[in-house]
Amino acid sequence: MYDYALYRSTSAELIRRGDAEREVRLVRLARRAERRAGRGDPGGRVSRVRGRLADFVRAVLRP
Repeated sequence: MYDYALYRSTSAELIRRGDAEREVRLVRLARRAERRAGRGDPGGRVSRVRGRLADFVRAVLRP
């Protein structure tokens, strides 16, 4: 019986933690969307460091 009660308690805690993390993620996405709308940026990733680096390398190596 003790194992089952521990299982239920652990499951409930994991569910609560997942809900809290999901809520934080949604708030972050909403804030990011507001910033983009204010700047007139289209949707997508905020940072494209890897893409900019690849563009720079292509420009340097272009004959």
